[in-house]
Amino acid sequence: MTSPTSHGEPGLKGKHVLITGAGGGIGQALIEAYNGLGAIVSGADQERRLIETLPLSNRLVFDLNDKAATSKAIDDFIADRGVPDVLINNAGFTRGETLDQVDGDVWEQEIATNLNGVFHVTAPIVANMSKRGSGNIVFISSVNALGHYGNPAYSAAKAGLISYMKALAVERGRFGIRANAVCPGSVRTPAWDHRLQREPELLAKVLPHYPLGRMVTPDEVAQAAVFLSSSAASGITGATLSVDAGLTAGNLPFINDVLGD
Repeated sequence: MTSPTSHGEPGLKGKHVLITGAGGGIGQALIEAYNGLGAIVSGADQERRLIETLPLSNRLVFDLNDKAATSKAIDDFIADRGVPDVLINNAGFTRGETLDQVDGDVWEQEIATNLNGVFHVTAPIVANMSKRGSGNIVFISSVNALGHYGNPAYSAAKAGLISYMKALAVERGRFGIRANAVCPGSVRTPAWDHRLQREPELLAKVLPHYPLGRMVTPDEVAQAAVFLSSSAASGITGATLSVDAGLTAGNLPFINDVLGD
């Protein structure tokens, strides 16, 4: 089990880190952050083209909606490369922004990707980490797990991740496993570029909800994950860390519009 170092080093040099959703904006920031600390970084995504050119030691390709393919990919990876020291469950997906856009198919797809698929990645890795006696899991959840900001099915899945994280922290802690979650608010990834091209006025609607007056960056989310997986957080497990520019701290528009002068 990783222990704090005398010089404040994060204890991640030479550690094997597996990142899902590695090809996305947050995923690429995670790769850069862990590589910068000397970790051995493996990445997974649903299409090889998304991770082909990224600085990864190993690449896994599977669809989280496909239980059999996910399980086989993880089992083969463990057999070939060993059990990672750190698993970052970063992959996620949403399309149904309001209840009116969520039917049975949307619900099942988003739960399958954002919750069930994460379980099929995590369970075999945790089982092997437990046999080894050490391991670290970080779930990239969402502020949507903590309050309703739209995307009902995605929110339910991300809330489920927090419950699963706590179960791992409580029941697997005796095997040297730590599990924590990061809950980002709106993250300024390239995905926003397309939205802002369609709706240039959208940013002016979004930012007043954030006390810091801005969205967080992918690197800020990555640094929170690095902290939770590092020896600096060796006594932290079962915790949820919001990286949201203050969104969940309170309702700033209410203060400004109702109580303000």
